[in-house]
Amino acid sequence: MKTLSFFRLVLAVGLCLGVGALGSLTTTPKIPTWYAGLVKPSWTPPDWAFPIAWTTLYVLMAVALWRLWQLHAPSPERRRAIGLWLAQLALNAIWSPIFFGLEAPGAALIVVVALWLAIVATIWACLRIDRIAAALLVPYLAWVSYATTLNAAIVALN
Repeated sequence: MKTLSFFRLVLAVGLCLGVGALGSLTTTPKIPTWYAGLVKPSWTPPDWAFPIAWTTLYVLMAVALWRLWQLHAPSPERRRAIGLWLAQLALNAIWSPIFFGLEAPGAALIVVVALWLAIVATIWACLRIDRIAAALLVPYLAWVSYATTLNAAIVALN
């Protein structure tokens, strides 16, 4: 792997894992306190599953970004796909501070629905230029679909 390519991959992974780390700063202290006191549906995964799932998804997201950035020449399609990728990451980044930091599941539900739509748009844009990048985002869409139903259930139960 060439130096520039490796640098881009490291930057993409660092960006994604950095968003995850920032989210954990507001999430981790609330898990044994506020979150533990919420009524949750029976199909809520155990707390230990979330960091495993999210770390895996952030790495897949990073590789998708790297593919868009490294393997394709600048074009309007690439700009659109990367722009949508950045938009979904921004929505991802604000969900934890809203849900956990502000203790606002209702507002977080609005954000996660917008996130879901942004992921769908990102996959659609990626399909036009890199099917592998699009495929790398499908598990993320599946998890966010599940997370959206979990967030909605928490709103309904509380």
